[in-house]
Amino acid sequence: MQNHQLVLIVDFGGQYNQLIARRVRECNVYCEIKPYTTPLEEIKAMNPSGIIFTGGPNSVFDMSSPHYTKDILEIGVPVLGICYGCQLIAWMGDGEVKTAPVSEYGKIELDVTKPESKLFKDVPEQSVVWMSHTDYIATPPQGYDIIAKTNDCPCAAMANVEKNIYAVQFHPEVTHSEYGKQILHNFLYEVCACAGDWVMDNFIENTVAELRERIGDKKVILGLSGGVDSSVAAGLLSRAVGKQLTCVFVDQGLMRKDEGDFVEQTFTTMFDMNFVRVNCGDHFMAQLKGVTDPEEKRKIIGREFYKVFWDEIRSQAEEGFFAQGTIYPDRIESGKGKSDGKANTAVIKTHHNMAKMPEDIQFLGTIEPLGDLFKDEVRAVGEKLGIPRELVWRQPFPGPGLCVRIIGEIRAE
Repeated sequence: MQNHQLVLIVDFGGQYNQLIARRVRECNVYCEIKPYTTPLEEIKAMNPSGIIFTGGPNSVFDMSSPHYTKDILEIGVPVLGICYGCQLIAWMGDGEVKTAPVSEYGKIELDVTKPESKLFKDVPEQSVVWMSHTDYIATPPQGYDIIAKTNDCPCAAMANVEKNIYAVQFHPEVTHSEYGKQILHNFLYEVCACAGDWVMDNFIENTVAELRERIGDKKVILGLSGGVDSSVAAGLLSRAVGKQLTCVFVDQGLMRKDEGDFVEQTFTTMFDMNFVRVNCGDHFMAQLKGVTDPEEKRKIIGREFYKVFWDEIRSQAEEGFFAQGTIYPDRIESGKGKSDGKANTAVIKTHHNMAKMPEDIQFLGTIEPLGDLFKDEVRAVGEKLGIPRELVWRQPFPGPGLCVRIIGEIRAE
């Protein structure tokens, strides 16, 4: 991993963890999501500049809810608690959290009672925030001041200035919170003193240098689908190692009209690489004959795609690397982004970008140059690499192509 300042997002099972991470990165600060099961020693070893606790639907006084050791508030790293994370900080400090007489949901007017707080720099004393909670902080812990309130929430934000610990009951990461981005920016820059060194130009430069060092004079094989992620991964690898890269494009005949030609033309004219197109539309049509169930089609295409791909590259595998366009959400959603795979966030899908390799194919290792990026960051890298806009900004297209969008049996016409 490149050497950046790091903000850690500790995930307590909410649905907003990726959104918070994206907002932090939009402020040019690198961050990673870790499950609440991550041991404190591991967090300390990562030397974060700041820590953010996410929200979640649980009640903090229900002991089966996700909790964390109180010691995290004593390691000298600034902390921001959001929603459930706010109540968790109150609970850790022996404050009082109760079921609210009035739950708040939706757009609520926030009153900043301490406008001099670092968290509210350049934020007006009245603004709209997004609330979603049934519990509230009845009494803040000792050492904490209330810095904002709403009509039904006496402690909408609190701070322990001495320890650099802040907590907000609302969701600054959603666009409905008018000054939410400013509040996150203030936490990152005013409280954590971040330098803002996470920019895509640096990412390209550093990644290309790292790839050259790791690959050396060896070969790299990438399965190119023509989608955004694999295309940008190909662009980065091509810049790093040129002709040592072979991109294999399996054209299963199920893409949009002329799309295979467009992919081939883009990659053969723009990049220095070996481009191999495998036209196997007839084979896929034969396999799909008479099949009408979309899930069944998906399985057949997935199986046959990799069969064709592995057969094509089997002879080239020894002494080379296998590259894929895995991005950060793929890792989180398939459980691979976790330090222990046991986080509370549901496994949303088994991802197509994380295929199991046949045992007879032995690569030196797998390279995932985009494994730390979100989709919008991947697009930004693609534009900076000069990949055509229509490819970088195209609508995501499922691996099974038009096949799963067509009802009933697939025929060539």
